[in-house]
Amino acid sequence: MADPCPITTHVLDTSSGMPASNLMIRLEKKDEASGEWHPLKTMRTNNDGRCPGFTQGHKLENCLYRITFETADYFRQQGKPCFYPEVVITFLVEYPEQHYHVPIILGPYGYSTYRGS
Repeated sequence: MADPCPITTHVLDTSSGMPASNLMIRLEKKDEASGEWHPLKTMRTNNDGRCPGFTQGHKLENCLYRITFETADYFRQQGKPCFYPEVVITFLVEYPEQHYHVPIILGPYGYSTYRGS
């Protein structure tokens, strides 16, 4: 069964050259009327740095979403320093019928993101 809300993510750790497993990720949606952020899902990445079923049960809407990657805890588990204790990616869903893949490439002192496929 296809995920009704096609937001996915993938985290790669450049300091290890591996997927970032066991990293806590939080997805939220912004209510444009109130300006408040509403939590949709919180989960940890799997061994491949992904969150299967991350958006299961949520219908994608034309609005702002954000994903917060809890990087401080992740790097602490790895015994590594962490300059950015969390990475917050806010993005606009203009076409709810499309797939939105929001990956990050992560290191203790930097990160990069892009809209993937």
